Amino acid sequence: METAVVTGKVLRLPTRNAPVAPSGVIAMVIFVIAEMMFFAGLISAFTIVRTTALAGWPPPGQPRLPVEETLINSVALLVSAAVLYSAQRRFRREPSAAKLPLLVAMALGAFFVVFQGFEWVAMLRQGLTMQSSTHGAFFYLIVGTHGLHAVAALIALAYVYARLVRNSLSQTAFWTAQIFWYFVVGLWPLLYWRVYL
Repeated sequence: METAVVTGKVLRLPTRNAPVAPSGVIAMVIFVIAEMMFFAGLISAFTIVRTTALAGWPPPGQPRLPVEETLINSVALLVSAAVLYSAQRRFRREPSAAKLPLLVAMALGAFFVVFQGFEWVAMLRQGLTMQSSTHGAFFYLIVGTHGLHAVAALIALAYVYARLVRNSLSQTAFWTAQIFWYFVVGLWPLLYWRVYL
């Protein structure tokens, strides 16, 4: 217990407990929970529209989504999470040993984002747009929102890498970016299953 003297009296102050987790990590967890609710709303709306479509899904005249090509992107994204986990474990033992796996994780994430962009261009050429149907609107809204999250998480990982190179990276900053990336990676299989299959 700490003590303080106030107008001649000694008061005993309760000692502060150590935080359960760093504030940056707690903030990211709260953000991820909010984003999970946001995506749950999008997926719920999509599921309702898809199951009540009278003419079947996708609507007549609309192209099918590239399931196989996107599966390759999905594997790259999932592997990036495993490589990032390896980077974090190496960081605990020897921070400089985390550089290469962190770069590989970022490269795999960038591969995912770039090839999703190529997929979008191909779908636009086939006539799938936001205005072409609810199929197109939901596709670009859900997958596009996930893509924005992936880009933001890649920026967070790039920040972590820059701090790592300067030998100023804290475990807390690494954890915070990791949580965001794991959210992006963990959400994707659900989106792939609901939107593509």
